[in-house]
Amino acid sequence: MSAIELTPAEAARWAARAGLVLPAERHAAVAAVANHIQCVVAVLRELDFADVPPASAYRAGEEKHDGAV
Repeated sequence: MSAIELTPAEAARWAARAGLVLPAERHAAVAAVANHIQCVVAVLRELDFADVPPASAYRAGEEKHDGAV
């Protein structure tokens, strides 16, 4: 996890800032989910995609089907 985790109070503040009504009993759950998402995104940011071509280079009709999986 990151060194800075979202607290339930901060989750409530951010929800209010976004115009969302967040009941008090949901603050801790929302903070936990947000922290989990942050953790997953942090792992994805560590992946190296340097040799992967951009999506625009993919042509759906041009792939070769050879039966190998």
